[in-house]
Amino acid sequence: MRRKIVTVVALSAGLLLAAGCSNSDHTGQNGGTTPPSATSTPSGTGTSTQGGQHNQADVTFAQRMIPHHVQAVEMARMAPAHGASQKVVDLAHRVERAQQPEIDQMTGWLRQWGATVPSAGGGHAGHGGSGMMSEQQMAALQAARGPEFDRQWLQMMIEHHRGAVEMARVEQAQGSSPEARDLARRIVESQQAEIDEMTALLRQG
Repeated sequence: MRRKIVTVVALSAGLLLAAGCSNSDHTGQNGGTTPPSATSTPSGTGTSTQGGQHNQADVTFAQRMIPHHVQAVEMARMAPAHGASQKVVDLAHRVERAQQPEIDQMTGWLRQWGATVPSAGGGHAGHGGSGMMSEQQMAALQAARGPEFDRQWLQMMIEHHRGAVEMARVEQAQGSSPEARDLARRIVESQQAEIDEMTALLRQG
């Protein structure tokens, strides 16, 4: 009798052990914690694309600054042929050398971001408050020569630079692209220094 009881207990223990192992294996396959998907993307305040982190402020900055720079380069290229003083010609060369590469850089960003690139011939209207010159102002500058050209050019470029500095400060405050914010910082520093230089040249007469 005792031998039969021992046998039954042993069989029961074996069945319970087998059931436990089976449940453990099943839980490991279907009931465990699923690891995070490799394709999941974190949320962020800016838009992250193949073109890098940016937001609408970055796009607006580039779209407005490109035509602004294009006009500055156009004004700079007038100086050598209009009897400008050597100091104005030298400054004009610096403006062109600085701003043409920045135009190319911002154009590249807009293409990476899938945003519209402003046309080079977008005209001078529609940029009030940013220091852009009107068509009439550009025509007057084109007609000027010698000291009169210097005076008009310096006055216009000071206003133009102030508009660029204003736009760049908005980008510094609202943009999210590290590259665009760094360009904005450099624009503020370099163009404010040129404003001071041009103001001094005007005072010299």
